[in-house]
Amino acid sequence: MGSYLVIMLCACLVTAATTPLVRRLANDRQWVAVPDDRRVHKAPMPDVGGIAMFVGVVVSLFVAWRMGQFTHLFVGNSEPAGVVIGAFIILCFGVRDDIKEISAPARVIGTVLSALVLVYFGVTMFYFRLPFIDVFQVSNDWTPIVTVVWLLMMTQAINLIDGLDGLAAGIVAIASGTFFIYSQHLAHLGLLSEPNLGPLIAAITVGVCVGFLPFNFNPASIFMGDGGAYLLGFLLAVSTSVVGGRADPATQAFSGQTYFFLAPLFIPIMILGVPIFDVVFAIIRRVSRGEDFSKADRGHLHHRLINLGHGPRRAVVILWGWTILLSGFVMFPVFRPSTSRSLAVFGIVAIVLILYTMLHPDLHWRNGKSDESEN
Repeated sequence: MGSYLVIMLCACLVTAATTPLVRRLANDRQWVAVPDDRRVHKAPMPDVGGIAMFVGVVVSLFVAWRMGQFTHLFVGNSEPAGVVIGAFIILCFGVRDDIKEISAPARVIGTVLSALVLVYFGVTMFYFRLPFIDVFQVSNDWTPIVTVVWLLMMTQAINLIDGLDGLAAGIVAIASGTFFIYSQHLAHLGLLSEPNLGPLIAAITVGVCVGFLPFNFNPASIFMGDGGAYLLGFLLAVSTSVVGGRADPATQAFSGQTYFFLAPLFIPIMILGVPIFDVVFAIIRRVSRGEDFSKADRGHLHHRLINLGHGPRRAVVILWGWTILLSGFVMFPVFRPSTSRSLAVFGIVAIVLILYTMLHPDLHWRNGKSDESEN
């Protein structure tokens, strides 16, 4: 655990140190997001923060490679190279889209190319589990399709939720931290196939997000852009697929424990419930209106919270709160058997969050000042 924390800290510090340099470069070259009707910010903002995140990922992997504790992950294993190359490809397409917008098919092509690199280097899942049904071994014919679909789902989920300062970085940090704890628990029980790169990638993802957040939380001085959102989605896809998709099939025998019974690949979907719900809702909304799915709008969860009267900061914190609640709900049975009392606690917290979300905009400070001043 100590070694993972060192790598997490390394990713955090490198990203934090690199972000101001990337911000200066973006300002010099006018790589900025211009305000429009959909965006909340009022002035041009550097939007290639994904470059700093990528530097944090690469340096952290290099440090891990030089540390003896992670030798088994690098010696004779092609997967780290696949992660770096795949991350670079998806970053390039994302940054290109940030600098000069590219078409939706081109963005999908970039994601598919990145997924095929993962397949080529063996960064894939071995098993796919359907909750309450069975475990299916992924054949070589299906591996590319499953990898592409999983990567598309993760990258689009993070990209669509990246609409307010600090929202995507915070949600991914919470999700990756939760999944890191889960993967460590699987490893402790001897149920995780080795060598497994998943816990290391999850730890690096947490560090990268935490290092970037001071510059990205409202009021932000730089955005992660599509490059950063795609990169974070890529890292999430890698960690969840090589952990959840490689856990020993024998875990079925532990059906008395909720997280085994619901299947490892179900856990990241629950943890990422906020962005995934946003994606599903966006698809339904746009299809019902006959609109192009790639067309941006102001119907996302964070936009609706602002329309309710919440300021950008509070809207972000509320969605962070829901991510923490979902993470706790799905992880609690990992360490303690579910009881009606524990479920009641999560229910009470959910009710409090709902009431705060719906009623707080109608409340005013006693001195008569509206809390809209946080904008």
